[in-house]
Amino acid sequence: MSKYFLVLQTVNKTVNDFTSKSANLLTMKRNYSEPKIYTGGVDVTQWNKLTSKQKKEALEKDWFIYYGFRDEKTGKLKRMPHVKAGANRYHTKDERLEYLKVMKKALEAILEKGLNPYEDNTAKIIELNLQPNKNKVEETIVNTNLKIVTEESNELTIQETLDFVFRLKKKTLSGTSFRNFENRINKFASNFDKSSPISSIDRKAVNDYLNDILVKNSARTRNNHRTDLSSFFQTLEDNDIVASNFVKKIKILSSKAEKNKTYTSEQEKEIFEYLEKNDPLLLLYIKFISFNFLRPVEVNRLLVKSINLKEKKLSVKTKTNKLKTKIIPDILLQELPDLSQLNQDNYLFTPNGLGLEWVAEENNRRDSFSKRFKTVIKDHFNLGSEYGLYSFRHTFITKLYRNLRENKSPHETKGILMNITGHVTMDALEKYLRDIDAELPEDYSNLFR
Repeated sequence: MSKYFLVLQTVNKTVNDFTSKSANLLTMKRNYSEPKIYTGGVDVTQWNKLTSKQKKEALEKDWFIYYGFRDEKTGKLKRMPHVKAGANRYHTKDERLEYLKVMKKALEAILEKGLNPYEDNTAKIIELNLQPNKNKVEETIVNTNLKIVTEESNELTIQETLDFVFRLKKKTLSGTSFRNFENRINKFASNFDKSSPISSIDRKAVNDYLNDILVKNSARTRNNHRTDLSSFFQTLEDNDIVASNFVKKIKILSSKAEKNKTYTSEQEKEIFEYLEKNDPLLLLYIKFISFNFLRPVEVNRLLVKSINLKEKKLSVKTKTNKLKTKIIPDILLQELPDLSQLNQDNYLFTPNGLGLEWVAEENNRRDSFSKRFKTVIKDHFNLGSEYGLYSFRHTFITKLYRNLRENKSPHETKGILMNITGHVTMDALEKYLRDIDAELPEDYSNLFR
């Protein structure tokens, strides 16, 4: 791909100070961002802690200076071509970094004095006196006229990495998960010039974006964006496109999880009796959650052909997108009508009945029944936000656990329950049971006597 960079030409003129700024500039919006040095995807302040392999990989990459300049049409900062000017002919970290620091200083000076990449700068002869720290850097680098040249580079642009990662993720994520991932990553990427190399995005840029998400939304939303960004950069690291996934080092913030409350026996009875008279379809939907311990989104994924009445089994895609087979208990089987005459490729649950034609995205299908539950049940019984369709899963797992515990030890109970609920590990099940307060202690009043 074709990349562009600025050649900073050498001059032998000298003047003294280039750091002073006019008072006017302090009150105006600056037309450029502070030039920064890209050091091969590693933090050079931690150079001594890097392995020999990491150092070698960093030095094999191009190091350069990058900065943004305000686009005259959009008024937004646009990333400019990279400044290399021979820096990568040096093969040690110290030499290369020292050389780039001199160039960075020169670039800052000429930007301050009015250089404009969108104009002809031949008339702007800028004289500087820049003394490098060591004699090994012999040239004084300055830009008296912008020359734009092309250079071949193997580094992918931001847009190319987006296309690459999305192509892979589409094969491994469910439809809804992929759309959520794609939307979050695209939202982040919209803050950058997508023709810029992926290496122009650093940890600070990601941190700034996440802080903005936190201020405008919540810690939970911010963490969700961080998770997807980490997944994005991890894919790039796994495929040797970036040196490391620096997003992993950004902390996850503590957030208060939204907890679905368990229904009382009285609430459960009232809701079921009300639905039997007013919305039998929604009642059957809830019974799949209650008796088969499915998540609402899993009920929405059921097709007519997912139900095998003869073998008393159903197949469903779980939250990890794996196809899982579960038995249909008799208590639920008795509620199901004959499904043989329905279109086997239609969704089992649709707004107007079982197995009818319904073209809708997964999110919309889930929202349809969530809104229906709110209108029919939550508004009628004046239930708060802590109650939802998911609460029925908590309620019936709790009920099953407590009934099993009457005759079995905690370990035996959890072993049986794990096979029914579909939890993959005992730790996951135990955490779930703690979260829903399934196990309560016996009365301990005698301990105070």
